[in-house]
Amino acid sequence: MATKLRIATRKSPLALWQANHVADLLRAVEPTVEVTLVSMDTFGDRRLDLSIPELGGKGVFSKEVQQIVLAGEADLAVHSAKDLQAVTPDGLLIAAVPQRGDARDALVGSTLDALADRAEVATGSNRRRALLLDRRPDLRLSGLRGNMAARLAHALDHDAVVVAAVALDRLGVEPEVVDRLDPTEFVPQVGQGALAVEVREDDRAVVELVSAIDHAETSLAVSAERSFLAELGGDCVLPAGAHAVLVDDESGRPGAAIEIRGVLASADCRRLQRAVEVGPPSVDPGRVLARHLRKLLEAAESTDGA
Repeated sequence: MATKLRIATRKSPLALWQANHVADLLRAVEPTVEVTLVSMDTFGDRRLDLSIPELGGKGVFSKEVQQIVLAGEADLAVHSAKDLQAVTPDGLLIAAVPQRGDARDALVGSTLDALADRAEVATGSNRRRALLLDRRPDLRLSGLRGNMAARLAHALDHDAVVVAAVALDRLGVEPEVVDRLDPTEFVPQVGQGALAVEVREDDRAVVELVSAIDHAETSLAVSAERSFLAELGGDCVLPAGAHAVLVDDESGRPGAAIEIRGVLASADCRRLQRAVEVGPPSVDPGRVLARHLRKLLEAAESTDGA
C-alpha cells in the first residue's frame, strides 16, 4: 500500500526545487511514497517592498508554512535551513537535515577584488552588508529582494549582487561572472546551503520515514549553527553568521569535534567581530562562540563610545 505524504512549501522556483528534492530522497528510501506538494506564498513573498528586518527577520518565510503542518493540512514542511527561527515551534521537530549544498555566498556581476572604488553592490542581508563593508568600506550598498531571477536582473543595474551560491546550483543558473566567496572570510548565514525538514513530533510514522534522509554530518553542523543563533536571541536581527564543519578532536578521532566560525556586527554594520570555536558537540560550541562574540562586540562598542 502506498504511503501518501503532503509536503508544505513556498511557491518560489527554488522552494519547489527543494521540496521535490526531498520527495526524491524519500522515494529512494520508500519507493511506494506518493507525494503531493501544498504550496503557498508567504507574507514575506508578497511584501517585496519591505526588507527582511522590517518584516520581522527570522521566520518570515517559514512561520506560515509551519502552520500548515501544525494544522494537519500537510505532513511535513521543507525549508531552507537559513530561513528558520533558531527555536522550533511547539509541536514540530526537525526530523532531517539532508546533505548540505554549497554554503558560500556568491558575488554575481564582478569578483570582489575587481570591484571599482565606490562600486554599488545590492544585497538584502545585513550580515552581507557588514562583511562587505569590513572588506571594502568604500562600497555603496543597496537593498535586494525577490526570487533568484529578480535578484540576478538587478546585476544589470548594479556593479554586483550577492546571492547564495547554492541557489545558483539548484536552479541551474550560470551567470557569466560569479565569485564564490571564501566561507572562512565571508562567513555564511546560519544554515545556508542546507535544507530542514519539519514534521509534527507526534506523527511517529512520518518522523521515522523522514529521519532516514538525515545526513549526520550536516545535521551536527547545522545544529551547532542554530545553537549559535539561539544564544543571540533566536530571531536576532543583528548582522550575524556562523559556519560549522566537523574536524578531528584533540585525540585525532575523525569528525569528533565541531569547528564553528562566526561573525557578529553592530546594528549599523560598521563594527564587525570574528571568532572561531572548536569542541565536541557536548560542550555546545555554537553557544560558546555566540557568547564570546557578544562580549567582543560589547567591548568594541564601549571603546568606541568612550
